[in-house]
Amino acid sequence: MAPQDRLTATFARAGTASPVTSPLLRVEGLSVSYGPHEVVSDVGFELGRGESLALIGESGSGKSTIARSVLRLLPGGGHATGRVEFDGREVLGLSERRFRPLRGRAIGFVPQDPGNSLNPVRTIGAQAQEAAALVEESGKAARKALIFETLAQVGLDNPQRVYDSYPHQLSGGMLQRVLIGLAVLPRPALLVADEPTSALDVTVQKRILDLLSRLQHDLDISLLLITHDLAIAAERADRLVVLKDGVVQEAGRTSAVFSSPASAYAKKLHADVPALNPDRYARLRDPGFCRPDAGVAPKIEVSAVTKTFAVDGKALTAVDNVSFAVPAGTTHALVGESGSGKTTTIRLLLGLEEPDGGDISVAGERLTGRSHGSLRAVRRHLQLVYQNPFTSLDPTWKVEQLVREPLDRFRVGTVRERAERVREALADVGLGEHLLSRRPGALSGGQRQRVAIARSLVLKPDVIVLDEPTSALDVTVQADIVEVLLSLQASLGLTYVFVSHDLALVRQLAHTVSVMHRGRIVEHGTVTDIFDNPRQPYTVSLLDSIPSGVAGAARVPHRQARPIVNEEKIA
Repeated sequence: MAPQDRLTATFARAGTASPVTSPLLRVEGLSVSYGPHEVVSDVGFELGRGESLALIGESGSGKSTIARSVLRLLPGGGHATGRVEFDGREVLGLSERRFRPLRGRAIGFVPQDPGNSLNPVRTIGAQAQEAAALVEESGKAARKALIFETLAQVGLDNPQRVYDSYPHQLSGGMLQRVLIGLAVLPRPALLVADEPTSALDVTVQKRILDLLSRLQHDLDISLLLITHDLAIAAERADRLVVLKDGVVQEAGRTSAVFSSPASAYAKKLHADVPALNPDRYARLRDPGFCRPDAGVAPKIEVSAVTKTFAVDGKALTAVDNVSFAVPAGTTHALVGESGSGKTTTIRLLLGLEEPDGGDISVAGERLTGRSHGSLRAVRRHLQLVYQNPFTSLDPTWKVEQLVREPLDRFRVGTVRERAERVREALADVGLGEHLLSRRPGALSGGQRQRVAIARSLVLKPDVIVLDEPTSALDVTVQADIVEVLLSLQASLGLTYVFVSHDLALVRQLAHTVSVMHRGRIVEHGTVTDIFDNPRQPYTVSLLDSIPSGVAGAARVPHRQARPIVNEEKIA
């Protein structure tokens, strides 16, 4: 049965015929409260059949709350008022028993994190059978055939292997394709996608977004896309709704909102997207940078480093003959997809792993072959900022303890001097003393990452390694963190090694870059050289994956591009 027929039949059973010309989804005066606190206020928009609409805004703007209101999946204590019409019928006031037949069948949902959305102890096939049970197919064989057809439709070339696998045996990109497949398997009329690519590499992100655009076109599905990235929204959506603090700032056709934003908040979102403003921080980044002088020793030197691990009895070369040098006071970026060797390289640089071959030097001191005790002295001047501050900061400690801990461990200064240095480090990252007594759970994502940076700064190191330090942050918060990092570099002469898969951000932040692929550096040079004149096909593929921000550029049927890295590889 076609999706439109199934949807009409669902409403016909309820005794209501669906109008042909009305929007598929209409939201009017939607407000959502948790107790006395209103988090969404008087929101309204329409989504036509076969069209796409993006809800954009930073964390806390109400995007996901609106989506969950449409899906009737608000957590306990949430109360929604207003009107939500789906295919001409008001559904917000329906009982759960009467709404349940729509959820999954007529309204599909693609959540943000596949790692938390799929049951880790059940195979993909077992979980796919639950989605197939929503389809009017009789017999186990027919349902399994439909599952295989859908897995192939979302670009998984070996449906049998995926069907038999557990979630941990598949890559992040494959898991996200599985989630999309499960959502579209019943052929819903509306697909709600909540930040479906925020945790993915830029190349995998493009493939997933291309897939959604293709499925929307091929299956005539309406798409409600939730994202904080204005460039992605501009490429993928027909209409935009810009939200801040639960209130609509502006709404309209994508071309109009994107090219001429009227509200101050939409203008700020536009300015904060790295892909749209590559030279935003040139004033902070460029002074003092020049091409390395052959006669001056670099601050960091990695020479022909190799690292091999044993995986299932086989040798896996994670880092293969990697070499690069970083001049003092500059930022060097390591970029590439997941599995390219970036994280292993920085673990070798930090002395957390010992290379099988090659040499690593920091400020002229050789790190390889040293004892743990002698490495400890070097690490005082070589600090790390992790990707996720919520997991890297002890949730039971207060900010003062977290930032002071490195001083305590290295026994730097008196108690009074340590307290003063903690306050100085917080001031350097733009945080006030009123946060000293708070714990990480009481801070925003941006504040937590600033605390993590302050913790790395408190020992006054020469080198800071930044491992995807903004990947878990909204673009607005990310912009603030980048400005902090570059301001500190300009004032303190810090040297950064920046690990990222976001090439648009790398262009804003870094001076030099090494492109890694399967453990090897395939291209190296200044950011300008690499971005303006890439020589390797892999680098070109990474650059092509950066959202262009051109309104409507990606809202056409896409021919599925052959991936550079085979996502079918079981981890």
